[in-house]
Amino acid sequence: MKYGEKEIREFDINNAENFWPNKNKKNYIIDIELPEFMAKCPRSGYPDFAEIKIQYTPDEKVIELKALKIYINTFMFREVSHENSANEIFDTLYENLNPKWLKVIADFKPRGNVHTVIEIDSAKM
Repeated sequence: MKYGEKEIREFDINNAENFWPNKNKKNYIIDIELPEFMAKCPRSGYPDFAEIKIQYTPDEKVIELKALKIYINTFMFREVSHENSANEIFDTLYENLNPKWLKVIADFKPRGNVHTVIEIDSAKM
């Protein structure tokens, strides 16, 4: 196994070192795009590709961007549906960051003539 694969397979996003103190007390939005998301279809095993967009207003913590990148890459080895992957990303970030506001959009590339977009917004919960 190559060192990058090993790092991704062993990565745990829930480690405290992946989240840093937010030193800014004003409200501001962090906007992150991750255009190379991949997971496997739980039924066929075919790859599904998406762009993940994350926006949040931090409270006490922010996520370290390399940790987020590696976390998103962990999905490439997993069989998980569009809906479940988007909801897992949202739930993981929401639980670890406890942000003032969070939105996750998973925009999946068309496959089999179907284009799926999943949007989860903490303001609508």
